[in-house]
Amino acid sequence: MRDVITILYNEFETLDVFGPIEVLGRLPQYFNPVFYSMDGGIITSSQKVPVMTQALSDLESNSYILFIPGGTGAREQISNDAFMDTLRSMVTNAEFVLTVCTGSILLARTGILAGRCATSNKRAFAWTKTIPGVNWVQKARWVKDDTIYTSSGVSAGMDMALGFVADLLGYPVAEQVSREMEYVWNKDPEDDPFYELYR
Repeated sequence: MRDVITILYNEFETLDVFGPIEVLGRLPQYFNPVFYSMDGGIITSSQKVPVMTQALSDLESNSYILFIPGGTGAREQISNDAFMDTLRSMVTNAEFVLTVCTGSILLARTGILAGRCATSNKRAFAWTKTIPGVNWVQKARWVKDDTIYTSSGVSAGMDMALGFVADLLGYPVAEQVSREMEYVWNKDPEDDPFYELYR
């Protein structure tokens, strides 16, 4: 079983987190979702959903899936040196890294996306492109570059998570999860119906 270390901060986007966690959490024999923040305690989403978290200083695992959501709070965290230093350290130990929305901008600031392909929320793409050295793919539902998965805005995280499950455990497993969720999975990472709206 792999720990899924989800990094939360105030004003994260609710569905960014709980869409993918719904997918991965339906496979408890493979994934163990755990919520962390810098200092622990209750972290509140943009939609005022409170989540109890553990402090990152208490993290003992040195092998995990790192999950970074986006949200309006990302704009504050990108200037938080302590947060970014911690994130940079965690990335080096992660077996896989998954981001949703502007979580990829936080990931880009760690330097790990240099020379790689990645995507982000289309509505924030002007900001996204201010992070140099990354091959930002604007028309993509999600992008896989080796062990790093980045997805577009909000609901795209569920498509990415299902794609991740398909890559790791096989397409039939991902398809079964999508059926159990009664979710119409966009299986093609290049099929981005929102690209034209925000280009």
